[in-house]
Amino acid sequence: MTVRAAWLLTGPPAGQTRTDTRLAPLGTFAPEGELTTRDGVIAGGAPLLATGAGPMQVQLGIGRALVQGTTAQGAYPVAVTSPETLTVADGDAQNPRIDSLVLRVYDGLFDAEGQTAVTAELLVGEPDPSPVEPTLPPACLRLWSITVPAGASAGTGGINWATALADRRRYTSAYGGIVPRGWGSNWAGAYDGQYRDNAGVLERWNATAATWETYRPPLAVETMTTGFSVASGYTLNSYSARRSNGLATIVLEVVRKGAQLDVGAAGNINDEVIGTVPSGWRPPADLELSASDGFGEGTMRLTTAGTLSLRTWSGEGALRNDRNIRTSATYHHV
Repeated sequence: MTVRAAWLLTGPPAGQTRTDTRLAPLGTFAPEGELTTRDGVIAGGAPLLATGAGPMQVQLGIGRALVQGTTAQGAYPVAVTSPETLTVADGDAQNPRIDSLVLRVYDGLFDAEGQTAVTAELLVGEPDPSPVEPTLPPACLRLWSITVPAGASAGTGGINWATALADRRRYTSAYGGIVPRGWGSNWAGAYDGQYRDNAGVLERWNATAATWETYRPPLAVETMTTGFSVASGYTLNSYSARRSNGLATIVLEVVRKGAQLDVGAAGNINDEVIGTVPSGWRPPADLELSASDGFGEGTMRLTTAGTLSLRTWSGEGALRNDRNIRTSATYHHV
């Protein structure tokens, strides 16, 4: 037996074995109600992965899951310990349909199906020009849906598995754990403070507002390479700016135009405006920056108005029009 359930059949050899108990997921899982559990796949590796195994055959890989029955039934832990291959019925002559690959629990104490077992099986949908997934019976977990084209059969080439399979696996976790991202995000939390992963964003269920809220916002990074207004006495080679979580960084490279400026021994020069940092990227207080062209170095000032000025240079040095002057600044940005 490769599809096993715990707490379904009593006693070996026909019922639950010690191996069933070890393999099936046990414990208290994320609730959906007072006596019901969020059913779904147990994450880890590539659980219960479906792949084409022939023109009209699909293979379900190994994995574990929890299947919720009615409130009176409770939830059934299930393990698929060896790949299961199922055959898809031929397509309708005129219309496509959607079949669903499911894990299904039959429990003779609660249903009228006449058996007590757990299976991986295909629920056949209704052919229609706009087909929909079949309705699930109780104690059934949808894993994949398969679009079966009209007229599909082994003799006509079968199913294009690359496009026919739709992942319908949803995931569950232990009580208090973070529910992994799976198919479908439009579901309500069960208790205040429940967490889930929604496409890489951690969300917390607010029971009062009945909504999922971002627990910590994703890292927002803004960049730009335009907007710096260079002064007439300089040529702009490059400008880049980046900010995230209240911290901004700008990096600038310019070339001075005109004749060479020789600097005296003291290093003082008349302040020369380099240009203006765009609005929205300016510091909350005036900053003193270092600058260099690889031969000499000096200081610049960046004001709250965005004005960037060169103020000093190496004593006995020179500012030439064939050298690139570089500067950068990092500052708190509000």
